[in-house]
Amino acid sequence: MTDMIKDQLKQAHEQGDYAPLLDMIPYARLIGVECSRVGDELLFRLPANKDNIGNPLLPAIHGGVIAGFMELSAALHLLIFTGSPEVPKIIDFSLDYLRAGHFRDTWARCQVARQGRRVANVAITAWQSTEAEPIATARAHFKIEEPLKS
Repeated sequence: MTDMIKDQLKQAHEQGDYAPLLDMIPYARLIGVECSRVGDELLFRLPANKDNIGNPLLPAIHGGVIAGFMELSAALHLLIFTGSPEVPKIIDFSLDYLRAGHFRDTWARCQVARQGRRVANVAITAWQSTEAEPIATARAHFKIEEPLKS
């Protein structure tokens, strides 16, 4: 699996297309996560999908889908930028829901706040209309493997 991930990461960086990497993750396929590179940053997108609705009266995205989207975004961000040979392992995840996640596209951006040799702390912000009005913020700690020596 490690060589397959390494090859997919290399191709994704060269081509700027992260879809094949996301296709390797069943949950990413299930909820429809997309990823694009904007300069030196990654921007994650959760397209509006009726299967992700938790409250059909509003309609609003299920809170678990929002949490899963944000956690997956953080793990992928670390995988792509750390050169880790394996998908990072979640240690803990703390989420604050700030607004309803209405039935529309949702975006997420991650920032590595602190990274030691084996632990990374990632801040995640998710929004819909404007990044200045997030629907949720989260903090995650991951255990990461040291990058492979080339």
